[in-house]
Amino acid sequence: MKSLEHLLSTYKSVHLNKQNIATHFIGIPLILWSVALLFATLSFTVVGIDTNVMQVLAVVIFTYYLLLDVKLGLIAILLIAPIWFHAQSFVAHQSPYLLAIGVFVIGWLFQFIGHFFEKAKPAFFDDLKQLLIGPLFLVAELCFLIGLFSQLEQQISKEALKLRAAINSDLKN
Repeated sequence: MKSLEHLLSTYKSVHLNKQNIATHFIGIPLILWSVALLFATLSFTVVGIDTNVMQVLAVVIFTYYLLLDVKLGLIAILLIAPIWFHAQSFVAHQSPYLLAIGVFVIGWLFQFIGHFFEKAKPAFFDDLKQLLIGPLFLVAELCFLIGLFSQLEQQISKEALKLRAAINSDLKN
């Protein structure tokens, strides 16, 4: 498993522009919400317990975050879980699929507008795992803004700049 530092550095390497990061603070939560709603509509029962695909995915994703870093993973759970719980409350909506798809499209519009400012392709174009890292990146960025994990911030910023220089060099060749 790749380290937290490597994964965040790779993600940050195409998220250096403040406008891009700002659009991601809108787009990623919208995408998370819409995906949660879609997967929450897929319910099933296991040993007499009613659940849905979203709840199973939440356990898997949050476990992954905790394995990467316990402190950051716990903060991610505190910040992301309410988005997913809120989305699940819309399962009984008259048109949950239409609502989810609409929010999903709007979320991705924000993402691609951000990458227009960045002048770099989204991180998941090269590694689909970066789709899981995006939400954790936002959590890390929030932590950095309030002064938490400053050593991690320095490490990933330094490595991200190196990675971005390599990307730009490859584009020129």
